[in-house]
Amino acid sequence: MITVPTATARLQLHKDFSFAHAIEVLPYYAALGISHIYSSPILTARSGSTHGYDIVDPTRVNAELGGEAGLRLFVAAIRQAGMGLILDIVPNHMGIGAENPWWQHVLEWGEESPYARWFDIEWHPADEILDGKVMAPFLGQPYGDALAAGEIRLEYNPTRGKFFLAYYTHSFPIAPPDYLTILQTAASELLHQAVAAFDAGRNEQGVLPQQNVDAGIALLRELGSSEEGLTAIQAAVAAFAPDTPQGREALHSLLERQHYRLAWWRCAADGINWRRFFEVTDLVGVRVEQDDVFEATHALIFRLYTEGLIDGVRIDHVDGLADPGAYCRKLRNRLRALSSQRPTDLPPAPAYIIAEKILAHQESLRLDWEIDGTSGYDFMDRAGALLHDPAGEAPLSALWMRCSGRALDFPAEVRQARRQLLANNLSGEFESAARALHAVAHTDLRTRDFSLGAIRRVYAELLTHFPVYRTYVDDNGGNELDRQVIEHTLESARQSVERTEIPLLEVVACWLAGDPPRDPDNPRVRFLMQRAITRFQQLTPPLAAKSVEDTAFYRYGRLLSRNEVGSDPCQFAISIDAFHEANRQRALLFPNSLLATATHDHKRGEDLRARLAVLSECHADWEACVQEWMQINAGCRRSVPEESGAPPAVAPHPADELMLYQMLAGAWPVGLKSDDCEGVMQFAARLERWQTKALREAKQVSDWVSPNEEYEAACREFLFAILDGAAQRPFLERLAALIERITPAGIINSLAQAVLRMTSPGIPDLYQGTDLWDFSLVDPDNRRAVDHALRADLLLQYDSPITGMTGWESGWLKQQIVCRTLQLRAREPELFLRGSYVPLQITGPHAGHVVAFARRLEDRTILVMVTHLAASLLGNAPVHLIPSVAWEGTRAAVGGELPSCWQDIYTGTVITTEAGLLELGTVLALLPVAVLESR
Repeated sequence: MITVPTATARLQLHKDFSFAHAIEVLPYYAALGISHIYSSPILTARSGSTHGYDIVDPTRVNAELGGEAGLRLFVAAIRQAGMGLILDIVPNHMGIGAENPWWQHVLEWGEESPYARWFDIEWHPADEILDGKVMAPFLGQPYGDALAAGEIRLEYNPTRGKFFLAYYTHSFPIAPPDYLTILQTAASELLHQAVAAFDAGRNEQGVLPQQNVDAGIALLRELGSSEEGLTAIQAAVAAFAPDTPQGREALHSLLERQHYRLAWWRCAADGINWRRFFEVTDLVGVRVEQDDVFEATHALIFRLYTEGLIDGVRIDHVDGLADPGAYCRKLRNRLRALSSQRPTDLPPAPAYIIAEKILAHQESLRLDWEIDGTSGYDFMDRAGALLHDPAGEAPLSALWMRCSGRALDFPAEVRQARRQLLANNLSGEFESAARALHAVAHTDLRTRDFSLGAIRRVYAELLTHFPVYRTYVDDNGGNELDRQVIEHTLESARQSVERTEIPLLEVVACWLAGDPPRDPDNPRVRFLMQRAITRFQQLTPPLAAKSVEDTAFYRYGRLLSRNEVGSDPCQFAISIDAFHEANRQRALLFPNSLLATATHDHKRGEDLRARLAVLSECHADWEACVQEWMQINAGCRRSVPEESGAPPAVAPHPADELMLYQMLAGAWPVGLKSDDCEGVMQFAARLERWQTKALREAKQVSDWVSPNEEYEAACREFLFAILDGAAQRPFLERLAALIERITPAGIINSLAQAVLRMTSPGIPDLYQGTDLWDFSLVDPDNRRAVDHALRADLLLQYDSPITGMTGWESGWLKQQIVCRTLQLRAREPELFLRGSYVPLQITGPHAGHVVAFARRLEDRTILVMVTHLAASLLGNAPVHLIPSVAWEGTRAAVGGELPSCWQDIYTGTVITTEAGLLELGTVLALLPVAVLESR
């Protein structure tokens, strides 16, 4: 076993797929050719978590997965299979609530808690109501209404001896000094003992020593264990019952003294005073940049690595951290220092470290982070763009504009979404960041007259035009890359601010670029400057993600196969040469970066996107279908009233209808017949969940805060009506006909994409279930249970050379191509890890329809050839392979210095070069892809 993986398999662990379940599927993944399991987070998350990113206790392995004992059994089975384990870690945030002891301690003790600085809380915000408090925006209605309704109640936990506030499933601790207030409301000699225990030792400031608190709680616990004592405590609690005006007033007074402020959940966007993960109000930012926090949150991870239970990590949301580069270097150094303590039977190699990083077009991962690469979104983007025909961009853009009635291109949609998010969803974060800049302005006589309002205006424009996830300016300032990003942003923002505010815009841009302040030796100035930069750099990632992936992707529907995480729909397609260049750069800079085509966060499954990409080749056919379908289904639309009193709107809007048709064409399951009413309705139910999410994410007609239930219902009715086979409409028949026409080229795209992922420079990742066809939708659809038994049985059925495409529907063909390619990687790890990447020259009439390259290391060479943009060569015939005769005259130049005899690892076909040339009609005679080994 080697530490650097040859191939990973991503598994999503949760209570219904635990370590024990994962052990059962290890033999399958080992047989497939996987070297490392790549696991979702395994530290203790909220009860019932289906993903593990809401960690509440990073010091323990999740008991729902089997705990540490289960992990050890899992790793033992992994080692027995000759495999390794890569662990997904979550340094940026934690889940909050009663299950998080650190968070509860902060709510209980406020700024006195040793954890008060572990979370990214602004203890003294501009809103004086929150001074020294944590906003707790978890109420379902305004505070006064919730209090009057009796939804907030004081309760006592006899097991722990503690009082707490209960609000449905939420619980909030009571500050220990207020135990006296509660206990003194009951005239009970028993409780007087507890009062005395709490009150003893109180200092002049009224602070209770911890030892007195512990003694008082112990006595309460003892009292609560007896019937008489429990009755007395409950009598004290009853004085705060919200059922009477006196009780409500007492409860309100008690609440006002706590270290948190209960609030309506809708207040979070405007008033929250702690950093969230994006706009998720039950995930709190962690200040992992502090050494004590770093060590506490990583202690278990370091122990697991030292004991040889894990071999590397994937860093979740690295851009959320205050200083990603410093974090990555610190993590690398700590793991490097621990390597010598690992078991001697494991290879003495560095830990494998990758990060979840979204790279914009022309952006590169920073070399000084000292990590192996990204989690693969950049490759997913390049491979996806390669599958698209640039000739389809203009006509599909025109179709979208006609249907949507929107003249906005994608960048304009993003800018509009950003302005909306800054004004609504992320307004609190924006206000905090703007005030940080205003504080910087006050440190210099030249800038102190800049008002907060003016700073807000220019700052909003900089954020609106910001082109990447973030910059990486630190205490040492920014580098040339950061300055280029800021300058590009400044150039765009100048066009949208008032001319009189351009000087302020330029000043703010200089601050954010890390230019030194006028008084660089003043610690206060340096602190304020870095705080403003950090707030900026931790605001741009959620703004980018929410505006692009979670808003504009659902507003702009030219071709949904390009609306994928890590992709830019503006870049409709890339050339074969551009794909080669991206591979060459990765081989040079990050040869061990992960290569993904599917993830737990993808918007659409890899084979769904591959099929949809075909529409870029047959755009005229698609446009004709859309026009016909809109006419056929016109009777299924209905009017819904507009809230503003405007004329009724038609539902679905043509833009939503067009996106729905794309999803129907792309996600239609292989083998589903249009007359299978039950199967079609099951598919419709899955699609309806996507549709509802899409409408709300778009934040136009509906949203998550205030769902437009009538419009959503009309869209739901439309979906089920057009798929109702009993209605005798011609739509289903026409849809099936289109799917039959585009599926052959879609399957070729799928196989090409899979082979490119497994043979390009980097480490291929296999997301669970994608070894067979993957037509999944956005989460949670893409996290459904995987039938591993089916896959294991299927793998055993085929061990002879592949003779053609027959039976492709079951997925066996994709599985065999995956298996045989990964097994080749396992046999030739150094060739794929260190081998050069050499594009092959293709000549002939169809040279643009083949992607070909060689991987070479010393005397070992493999050749890779996959079909590119197959639709035009297939025509309308329902076949899944371009006839050999169509390739006539198209050849790959291998070169005279390489062997002349080659064998296809899939079909076993032996092929001989003639004058250093390979005939594509021979190479691709049985399959649309080929990987050749020299004989």
